[in-house]
Amino acid sequence: MPIVVKLEARMKAKGVSLTELSERVGITLANLSILKTGKAKAVRFSTLEAICEVLDCQPGELLEFEKD
Repeated sequence: MPIVVKLEARMKAKGVSLTELSERVGITLANLSILKTGKAKAVRFSTLEAICEVLDCQPGELLEFEKD
């Protein structure tokens, strides 16, 4: 998939665990893990907004397009 999710790197940079992010964003650990590993087929803007709020970042810091 040409969209690369860089959520884990941002979480490490901010010192936020998967559990903490899940609780603060309001989504399940399972769904957050799917997103973090790049296995998600879609992400809601409201979820992306909440993640950016918690991690103090822009969407472009979490998602990247890589050509094949």
